[in-house]
Amino acid sequence: MIATRACDNAPRDANPLRLYERQMNRLDRECSSEGPPPGSRDRPPAYRPSPSSLLKDSPVSSIPSFRRFLLLGQPADGTVRSAGGRDARIDVVRGLALLIIFINHMPGNVVSAYMPHRYGFSDAADIFVLLAGVSAALAYGGLIEQRGFSLAALKLGERIWTLYIAHLAVFILVCGVVATAVTQTQNPLYIETINIQPFFRDTVEALIGALTLTYQPSYLDILPLYIVLLALFPAIYYAVRISPLLTLAVSLTVWQAALVFELNLPNGSAGVWFFNPFAWQVVFTLGIIIGRAAQLGVAAPRLLWLDVAAVAFIVFAWAVKISTGNPTGIGALNDWFDSVQLGSDKTNLAWTRLMHIGALIWLAIRWLPAGGAMAKPMLGRALASAGQNSLHVFCVGIVLSIIGQIVLAETSFALGVQLLICTAGITILTGLGIFLSWYRSITKRGASAEPVPARGAQAPRPSLSSR
Repeated sequence: MIATRACDNAPRDANPLRLYERQMNRLDRECSSEGPPPGSRDRPPAYRPSPSSLLKDSPVSSIPSFRRFLLLGQPADGTVRSAGGRDARIDVVRGLALLIIFINHMPGNVVSAYMPHRYGFSDAADIFVLLAGVSAALAYGGLIEQRGFSLAALKLGERIWTLYIAHLAVFILVCGVVATAVTQTQNPLYIETINIQPFFRDTVEALIGALTLTYQPSYLDILPLYIVLLALFPAIYYAVRISPLLTLAVSLTVWQAALVFELNLPNGSAGVWFFNPFAWQVVFTLGIIIGRAAQLGVAAPRLLWLDVAAVAFIVFAWAVKISTGNPTGIGALNDWFDSVQLGSDKTNLAWTRLMHIGALIWLAIRWLPAGGAMAKPMLGRALASAGQNSLHVFCVGIVLSIIGQIVLAETSFALGVQLLICTAGITILTGLGIFLSWYRSITKRGASAEPVPARGAQAPRPSLSSR
């Protein structure tokens, strides 16, 4: 009766979502035995939580707040805050993923046998796409909240254009590298290995396909996926602002529809995109939700049962992968592993890949050290520098991996050459990241050191005699 009277007395034009939000606020106060943190009501408007606030160790009492975020896209107190500073963990993990991608793009080398894809369903590509969503939410989502959609759309368009030009540049470089290798070695198989036969068979048609992203040689398929996902970012981000849970449900529905109706984009005359954007958008959406939570300072709840479930699934994935091609002694188990082909569909994002990357990211949120601790050691700083300059490092890594494939084939995959190429490539890529970070820092320092004329003061005229 009390609830009925409260509803009857509510104004007719009341927003149902706002009424629900007030009820959730009251539930928070009732469910939390600790109450709000001291001084939380008196925080100044300039309070800015770090993006790493999502990764803080939070008590179970934060579950109602986290639930509200999933349902309504709002933090506990209903205020929208802007995240400040970079999260070093994102840069370190992304830098590591870029190095793993470089090694994996040289199949047959001994180092690749020890990469994460040999011990789990997901690999560095899943991490790269997920972190792309997190970074987009923090960067462009932050611009939307602080400066409005117009500026964010301009910056987003600029980034998409940069990715597009980078993709075309890498395409031309790879074709040049393969053409040179074929000329020098008289081995036309390299053309088939990299799938650039259309470029030499009909150059004009291949260039048109490259310009329209409808022709993607092998290993040149991640940037087109990234371009499409960034173009979808505004729609996904605004949907996440309304309800992350509903957005994720729609994303999962699109993913399943892509599997059922075989939705994909064309690649060449008879193929489709290796990374199906209708499927991989769910990983990108998950990253946006995580970035939005970090942006708002929403802490992940401390749930031991979920930690145990995540660890159990990762161990299960490890058992499946090491059993592939290695009989376990249990015939039925071997037959089941072979029949279900767990995690084998990368194009359409097998459900095991999605669950595996979800388990990994949950454990990372819960247990990776907060702040910049990961970037303090020398190795961490090198990886962070590579992650901060991901586009440059990725593009150079693609070209180096193609060169590495050719060198390995010409040297019959000699073990010493394999180790030398992997070591040299990792050194070049991390060195490139360190150099670009250093160059950016001195450029910013030089720009900030330029004297600014006082208001009303006349700027000095250039001297003709200086010519």
